[in-house]
Amino acid sequence: MKIIVRNLARETTQAELLALFQAQGRVQSCTVVMDAVTGGSKGFGFVNMPVPHEAKAAIRTLNNLELGGSRIRVKKAQEVAEVTPAAQDESAAAEISAEAAAPGDAMAGRARTKKDGTPLGFKKPRTFSKKKQD
Repeated sequence: MKIIVRNLARETTQAELLALFQAQGRVQSCTVVMDAVTGGSKGFGFVNMPVPHEAKAAIRTLNNLELGGSRIRVKKAQEVAEVTPAAQDESAAAEISAEAAAPGDAMAGRARTKKDGTPLGFKKPRTFSKKKQD
């Protein structure tokens, strides 16, 4: 189970995080996310624990624990869908064709939908007339 650890102190190292979670059970991997520019910690990390009941126990035990002067927040990480290059190309092509159809209104060529997925139809461009001054 992949676990996210947030609100880490900037000084917290990967070794400290690993030791903290190894006390709770078996750890498959542990990473502290680092800033590419500064080289310092971004304040969060990920821990992968292969045994689900150990991971759940670690979440309960370590959530709101004081570590390095700050209270860490520990919870199950949610999977994020990866965007493939083909999907990016399709969405970019759709945006370009919509802009080509109506250069002034990028939303003119896109179909709008409700939250449940049913279509609303196309958005009509609004026109405003100036009031004449007497």
